[in-house]
Amino acid sequence: MGEARPGTIVAELVNVSARYEARAGAALALEGVTLAVRAGEVVAVLGANGAGKSTLLRLVAGLLPPSAGTVGVGGHDVTRLDRRELARRVALVPQSERVAEGFRVRDVVAMGRAPHQDGWMRARPEDVAVVDEALARCDLRAVVDRTVETLSGGEQRRVAIARALAQRPRLLVLDEPAAFLDIRHRLELHDLLADVAARDGVACLVAMHDLDAAARVASHVVLLRAGRVVAQGAPGEVLTPPRLAETFDADVEVAVHEPSGARTFVALRARSP
Repeated sequence: MGEARPGTIVAELVNVSARYEARAGAALALEGVTLAVRAGEVVAVLGANGAGKSTLLRLVAGLLPPSAGTVGVGGHDVTRLDRRELARRVALVPQSERVAEGFRVRDVVAMGRAPHQDGWMRARPEDVAVVDEALARCDLRAVVDRTVETLSGGEQRRVAIARALAQRPRLLVLDEPAAFLDIRHRLELHDLLADVAARDGVACLVAMHDLDAAARVASHVVLLRAGRVVAQGAPGEVLTPPRLAETFDADVEVAVHEPSGARTFVALRARSP
């Protein structure tokens, strides 16, 4: 799936700021962010609603130009890559998107192969194999011939993730990918992310709210508050009560589940912002 060697920087933001309005004086949605996302790692971006998580992902996916600083993917300025070349490098699963009504699940997942095909989108044997693998990894083989609008919200979410996997990107960008998923599929998604990073060498950048999931699956964590980085680094160094309180305006207790050794987080009380 990915072509970069483990540890190679796949995406990099250097002192990046961004705003949604071009006028002078408009509020910044993100300010002074520097971040490197490497092949074979999962980077979790955590923060309260409105902290700038989706903005950061949109910058890396080339959907929003930076107001200052540079955003690079594979050593190229993301603003200079044409859409087809960018789609070969980056796959984005947004928080929500319109359902492709009337299309079967297999057809939607196969759309992920478009950046690698000619203008007629003629499927080659390798395209069919990639689509089959994505369907299997996202547990969609039982619904492959159903139209997408007949699926549950969780199933539609898995279709979107499968389509992104079918792109065979070097960077997989997911915005709240566990939304609408039941417990089983949420756990399977976390295992899938770990596998995509470790086995395929893909860099994964994931915005999420689940602290337990971040501690379990991420190799690097970024805490955002009001568009600025509070802290970033290994989960054990970053997901601490003082930093979580600063990020979320809430007291959070960190414990260890003795049988598994996993860290767990319990929100105790909200703080006045």
